[in-house]
Amino acid sequence: MRQSGQTETTFLSTGLAAKARPVLLFCATSLALQFIAAAGSAQEPFTPPLYRPEVREQLYQQLHRDVAELEKHGNILKTVVKLVAPTVVHIEAQRSEGSRVYGRSRTVEEAGSGAIFELSGKYFVLTNRHVVRDAAMKDINIGLADGRLIHPEKVWADKDTDVAVMSVAATGLVAARIGDSDKVEIGDFVVAVGSPFGLSHSVTYGIISAKGRRDLELGDGTVRFQDFLQTDAAINPGNSGGPLISLRGEVIGINTAIASNSGGNEGIGFSIPINMAMTIAKQLIEHGAVSRAFLGVTLDSKFNAETATKLGLPRRIGAHVIRITPGSPAETAAIQVGDVILSFNGVPIDDDSHLVNIISLTKVGSQVPVALYRGGKMLEMKTVVGDYDQFLRAVEAQTPKQ
Repeated sequence: MRQSGQTETTFLSTGLAAKARPVLLFCATSLALQFIAAAGSAQEPFTPPLYRPEVREQLYQQLHRDVAELEKHGNILKTVVKLVAPTVVHIEAQRSEGSRVYGRSRTVEEAGSGAIFELSGKYFVLTNRHVVRDAAMKDINIGLADGRLIHPEKVWADKDTDVAVMSVAATGLVAARIGDSDKVEIGDFVVAVGSPFGLSHSVTYGIISAKGRRDLELGDGTVRFQDFLQTDAAINPGNSGGPLISLRGEVIGINTAIASNSGGNEGIGFSIPINMAMTIAKQLIEHGAVSRAFLGVTLDSKFNAETATKLGLPRRIGAHVIRITPGSPAETAAIQVGDVILSFNGVPIDDDSHLVNIISLTKVGSQVPVALYRGGKMLEMKTVVGDYDQFLRAVEAQTPKQ
């Protein structure tokens, strides 16, 4: 895991109980009064009710009934863990840093986690790029849940999202079930599984605390496309790359970083949404690289409520266009400077970073609907997104060489 910032961002039913208490107190009180009356009439030494076997037996029976109700909910977690455990791996990787020529190289060891998934009949491990970055395949050890140790056959990575995927071949592999992170809501219960501090297959529990965290300062600043889920499930160094699981037993995120002053868990962890991670992973597997779409607009990062009000919007929503790239899909679609893009491909836009993420994950060459606000009116149009890398190469070819 890596760290940055002042508050460091590091890559890394009470309801039943509350109802039970009055019942227990009532039972104990009523029984106590009965025994007090009996003791007084017989002139026998008074014995506190909770010291009497029959009272204690009744309380134990009540407790067992209450706990049985609570355990029905606890069994959900146990089932989730049983299903997920075989799909989670422990990863150790070594790489050399520095110059061997001057004898200043050093070996850096990274430890993390990963989740096995299946695609087109083949098995892969999904993890974070920073866990396996610059490590040779022979120096990447993947520990399976049954104790076996294997090495990847091939490794792909995308620095812009910190996603990495490794192809693996072994008998008896179990693939995780992939969920839909777009359906995740704040307050959903989640389970994090990984290898904090090398303690493989550790399980923690929490909720989704927030969504759409897009302004984290991570490591060397190469993670450009961010849309993190935030969770209070304990995540520590070594959890990087491990899965964040819904109570349906489905992977909804890849645990990536923590915000911490101590270097350990402080209840603020961040996971890459699985939809984003799988979109990147599939492109890496199928094409060896990630092709990113582009629209060709420059957005106002300082767009605020005051500017939105001046434009006639009720509040700050969408992304404010301040420049159009010549020859871009935006110019072809007649998007103009001053427009506020409110939705893209059917997704309501929160801000400029959100739009950049949505566009980057859109399939190159696809036609998408765009809703925007212009001069007090709502407009809808369609545009075909281009290939960002091809556009850059075309610009470079047209630029005179000095």
